[in-house]
Amino acid sequence: MSQIINQFNHKQSSHCESGVVSNMLSNAGFSLSEPMAFGLASALTFAYIPFVKIGGMPLIAYRMPPKTIIKTVAKKLGIKLITQKFSSAQAGMQALDDALAQGKLVGLQTSVYYLPYFPEDMRFHFNAHNLLVYGKNDQGDYLISDPVFEEVVTCRAEDLQKARFAKGALAPKGTMYYLDKQPQAVDLKPAIFQSLRKTGKMMNGIPIPGIPFFGAKGIDYLAKQIANLDQKPNKYARLYLAHIVRMQEEIGTGGAGFRFMFASYLDEAASLTNNKQLEEAAKLATEVGDLWRDFAMKAVFFCKNRQSVELADISDSVKQCAKAERALQRKLLNLTP
Repeated sequence: MSQIINQFNHKQSSHCESGVVSNMLSNAGFSLSEPMAFGLASALTFAYIPFVKIGGMPLIAYRMPPKTIIKTVAKKLGIKLITQKFSSAQAGMQALDDALAQGKLVGLQTSVYYLPYFPEDMRFHFNAHNLLVYGKNDQGDYLISDPVFEEVVTCRAEDLQKARFAKGALAPKGTMYYLDKQPQAVDLKPAIFQSLRKTGKMMNGIPIPGIPFFGAKGIDYLAKQIANLDQKPNKYARLYLAHIVRMQEEIGTGGAGFRFMFASYLDEAASLTNNKQLEEAAKLATEVGDLWRDFAMKAVFFCKNRQSVELADISDSVKQCAKAERALQRKLLNLTP
């Protein structure tokens, strides 16, 4: 028997978790844009994590860890979020069916690799992809609102199970979540300035000596790693740079895209608060995104030998990103409500 949430409205988004939050809340009657969800969660950051590997390369993240956006937004809006993990795949799939039978819109953390509706060249072992399940049809296939796709899709139960219980870094362990109650209208203005101050504090990294992997310090560290690639075989240098670009432009860590989304958040926040300082900060955040995009283009040119680009040039581009992010940090910390 089919189980379908009536009048579900799917909206394509830029990134999975922020898109899931926006779609989940909007379908519950609380209109919240994707940039507002991202910004309220203070999700903008940078991390170079050498001890966590993705495809044999260090994890490079341009946002806070998976589930941060979902949990933080729920907390700020006073929403109770029910989150579950499972020790067995059978229990996890049964819990999903039970939630759907109760009319719940269910969020899942999954692996992109096992989702067959993704084009083959986009499927890789990334275990922090979020999506929404809004029903199940008579054939036993799940009805999915994947925020990075233009239209809703379906997925066989066996494939969704594999995606939910994939192994490796950031293993989802069947993670599912849904709203316990309908969200109520709240004044976003205090939360906006709280989130911006928190974002600003995080943007220069963790204030612990000898830990250079986070914030602008982490970006400088990445620039040094790129400069040192001239001591490695050319093939490795290309793989390394291609990995960075993939983490930035294709995977849910979303480098330049998240800077542009943060700029949209600042624009929306400026309108809500009538604060001109936020408009200025939005312009600066857009410039930061442009610098990351410029770095990605140079890295691609190096990988494909399309232009004469030196590793030193690419490293300098990353240093410019660090400099610009520090300028944005100062702007955020000097905001006055």
